[in-house]
Amino acid sequence: MSLKSAAPQATVRATAVTLSALVAMDGLHLVVLAGEQQLDRPVRWVHTSELDDPAPYLEGGELLLTTGLKLGRSKEKLRQYVHRLADAGVAGLGFGIGLTYGEVPAALVEAAAERGLPLLEVPQPTPFIAISKAVTAALAAEQYQAVTTSIEAQEELTRAALGQDGTTALIARLAARLGGWAALYDASGAVVVAAPGWAARRAGRLRPEVERLRDRPAPSSAALQGRPRTAQEQDRGDEPSGERAGEAEGGDFVVLQSLGADRRARGFLAVGTEDRLKPGERYIVNGAVALLTLTLERSRDLRRAEERMRTALLRLVLAGETGTAREVAGALLGGLPEGSVRVLVAAGEGLALLGDVAEQSATRAGEPLLLATEGDRLVLLAVEGGAVHTDCVAAVQDFDTVSLGISGPATPETAGAAFAQAERALAVALRGGRRSVDHDEVGSGSLLPLLADEAVLAFADGLLRPLREHDRTARGDLEASLQAWLSRHGQWDAAAADLGVHRHTLRYRMRRVEELLGRTLDDADVRMELWLALRARGRV
Repeated sequence: MSLKSAAPQATVRATAVTLSALVAMDGLHLVVLAGEQQLDRPVRWVHTSELDDPAPYLEGGELLLTTGLKLGRSKEKLRQYVHRLADAGVAGLGFGIGLTYGEVPAALVEAAAERGLPLLEVPQPTPFIAISKAVTAALAAEQYQAVTTSIEAQEELTRAALGQDGTTALIARLAARLGGWAALYDASGAVVVAAPGWAARRAGRLRPEVERLRDRPAPSSAALQGRPRTAQEQDRGDEPSGERAGEAEGGDFVVLQSLGADRRARGFLAVGTEDRLKPGERYIVNGAVALLTLTLERSRDLRRAEERMRTALLRLVLAGETGTAREVAGALLGGLPEGSVRVLVAAGEGLALLGDVAEQSATRAGEPLLLATEGDRLVLLAVEGGAVHTDCVAAVQDFDTVSLGISGPATPETAGAAFAQAERALAVALRGGRRSVDHDEVGSGSLLPLLADEAVLAFADGLLRPLREHDRTARGDLEASLQAWLSRHGQWDAAAADLGVHRHTLRYRMRRVEELLGRTLDDADVRMELWLALRARGRV
C-alpha cells in the first residue's frame, strides 16, 4: 500500500514556487531553452547579477537573472559561467535578451543542457522586476497557505485531542493531514496507536530507532529515509519482510520525536510521508507534539496521585494490614493482586525505567499492581507468572545497572515474609553481580558458593592468621591439625590417626590453637566459624 493511495482526500500539501509555474504565468513570456526535465525545482528567491562570477553571493535555490553584460563572447568563458552557477545550486538561469545580446548565446544553451541547468529566455518586454514580483507574490501566497493550513490543522488536532477518543483521534487526524501515517509509542517503545491501520506493522519495525532515541534527553528528534520499494512489492501492495523488515521501507521519510517536558521521554511520535516535510507540515507536527506532551504530562499528574496511593497500599500489605488495603484498593484501583503473588525488589540506577515497564505491562494486561519506591529500592507486588512479573525479569537483563530480587510464591496476607525473601535474593544478586535472583534458587542451592565473597575471604584470613604465622616459625602444623580435628567432629583418636601423631600431641596442639585465637573450641559457634574459614581458604 503506498502512502499516496492511503491518503484521505482532505489532505492538503503546500505547492512550492517552481520554474514550471513561472513559465506558465501569463505576461512573463518566458521560453525554456535547456533543462526542461528540471523545471520542478523550487525557487527560493530571485537574484539579479551582472557579475561574471556571482557564485560567492549565492545560497542555492535562486533564479539568477542576467543580461550577460560582462560575460563576453568566449565559448569557454560562457561554459565556465554556467558550471559555476550549477555548482552553486541555483534553481535556474534567466537570460534577458535585447540589450547585451540579441539572442541567448548558443554556447550558453549548450553548457546549460550539459549540466541539466534550466535556462530561460527573458524577452526584452519582460522586465526583471516583473519576475521578482511574481516570485515574491507566489512565495507570500505559499507562506499564507502554510500558515492557514497550520492553523486549521491545529484547531482540528486540538478538537480531536479533547474529544472522547483523545490521542487515538489525534493520531488519525495527523496522519490524514500529512497524507501519510502516524504512530504513538509509550515510554518503553511499544506502539500504542497507529493510523491508518496498516501502519502498525511499519511503526513496529522502527522500535530499535525509538529505543535509541529514548537514551537522549527529551525532547529530541531523529529523521530517517527508507529505501524505495521493489516493483514486486508495489504491484502486490506488500510490506517488506525478512531481512528487509527492519528498514524504514517504502521510501518513507520518517520523523521521530520524543515527548516529554522534563528531559525524560514519556512517549514517542513517528510520522511517515512520501516526501520530506514542508514548513507548514512541520508546524502541524510540532502542534501535535505539543498536544501529545500536554496530554502525557496531564496523565503523569494523575499517575503520580495513583503512585502515592499504591505506595500507601503496599506499605499496608507488607505490614499485614491486608484487609484495610483490600478495601481501599477495591474502591480506587480495582483491587489487590489476588491468588499467588510475588514480591520483587530492585536496586541500582534506572529504577524509574523499570517502574515504567511494570506500569505499562500492568496496563496492557489489565493486572492489578502495587508499586513503591522505598529509599534506594523499588518494591513491587505482582501476580505470579503474570505480565508484570515476566516483563520485569526480562527487562533487567537489558539494564546493566539494575539488579532484581524475587520472592517465592506468596499471598497478599504473607507479603511481609515474601518481602524479606526478595531482599535476601537481591543481596545475593548484588554480591554476585547478577541481574536477577529468585529466592527459590537461594533456598534450594548451597551455602558454600557464598564463601567466595570477598568479605568472607577477608574474615577467614583474619581469623586464621595467628595459626599461619605460628606454622611458619614453629613446630607443629596447627592449621592442618585444626582441620583434621574439626572434620572428625572432635574425635581425638580418629583425628590423631589421620595426622599420624599421638592423641596427646593433638590435644597439646588444640590447646595452642585456643591460646593463639583467644577462643574456646567448646563453643559450637566458634567451631562453625573456624570450619567455614578453612573452607573459604581451600583447606577443606
